[in-house]
Amino acid sequence: MTLSDLTGSVWRKSSRSGAGNDCVELVVARNGAAVRDSKSPETGHIAFAGAGWNAFVGVLKEGRYDSA
Repeated sequence: MTLSDLTGSVWRKSSRSGAGNDCVELVVARNGAAVRDSKSPETGHIAFAGAGWNAFVGVLKEGRYDSA
């Protein structure tokens, strides 16, 4: 996924985001998804191709990155 793939996409913030703007924003496109820091969106984003995005979400749902 390239930056041009995101042209015209609308970034959205989690409904669980606090008022302090300390969350990530997400955009889902035809061929993948991308996330960025809501405090400084101009610093870039992390993009995933479709299969990579699905794997990433799967790992999060499993709780592998939950703090102990």
